[in-house]
Amino acid sequence: MTSTAHAGPEVVARPSTYGGQAVIEGVMIRGRHTVALACRRPDGAIFRYREALRSPLQRSRLARAPFVRGVVVLWESVSYGMRMLMLSAEVQMPQGEPLARGGNAGILALALGAAVVLFIGVPYLVTGFLQRAVASSLALNVGEGLLRLALLLAYLGAISFLPEIRRVFAYHGAEHMTIHAFEHGDPLTTERIAPYPTAHPRCGTAFLLFVVVVAIVVFAFIPRVNIAVDLVVRLLLVVPVAAISYEVLKLGAAHEGMPLVRLLVAPGLLLQRITTRRPDERMIEVAVASLEEALAGDREAGAAAA
Repeated sequence: MTSTAHAGPEVVARPSTYGGQAVIEGVMIRGRHTVALACRRPDGAIFRYREALRSPLQRSRLARAPFVRGVVVLWESVSYGMRMLMLSAEVQMPQGEPLARGGNAGILALALGAAVVLFIGVPYLVTGFLQRAVASSLALNVGEGLLRLALLLAYLGAISFLPEIRRVFAYHGAEHMTIHAFEHGDPLTTERIAPYPTAHPRCGTAFLLFVVVVAIVVFAFIPRVNIAVDLVVRLLLVVPVAAISYEVLKLGAAHEGMPLVRLLVAPGLLLQRITTRRPDERMIEVAVASLEEALAGDREAGAAAA
């Protein structure tokens, strides 16, 4: 399905309204009522797609409540992100050949399982070997959290050397730059977008970093019982940790000018030196196309509701 922007009621940029992620040779943008995708086809043309956003955030006050909305956004980001990633991969197939159907859930489960093993299981097991030598659960848990942080940084640094990932990171930068220009009211042209930075305070990388850091604090005071109980507790605590992290990130986006907030978001912006790259003009064009689709979908949704 392809689509183009249509005229209609103006969509005004607001903090936290538009954001997205990089996919294979493209960008996904999530708007208020629309999820949009644009990616470069092998023949050089830009593939455009959009669909209505179906989210409990639009229907439920409970879902929009502080410390609940973060969990909803996290789940939807993973769900929509994986689906758009698979669609972008399908666009790259020769002559538009479809990928095997029904594999998305398996791929998502495999990816989540690998993340759990690497970032929760490995740090816990490594520090568990020191349990006889270190009597303090607090010290072990803090060490576990610091090891988790080191693994995250090492993982991101390692994959950033892969050529394919570097292109994804460049599209990531294009997405941020385009959102910056939109939020500042600039025309969505490559010339006006190019001066903007590739880092953005609402980036998912910053959110991931907040999750890891907040987890160090939360997990520090959890007593160790046994491997089964401890790992289940850590998995369950991911939900409140994500909720707290989202609120911190949202606060940073709404109050960027405050010195304390700038200090809070600085590590996330610094980490984006790894997860973003300067894009070329063709990448910026794709990011603009994705944002245009999101804006067009939101205009249509607003006109239908009027």
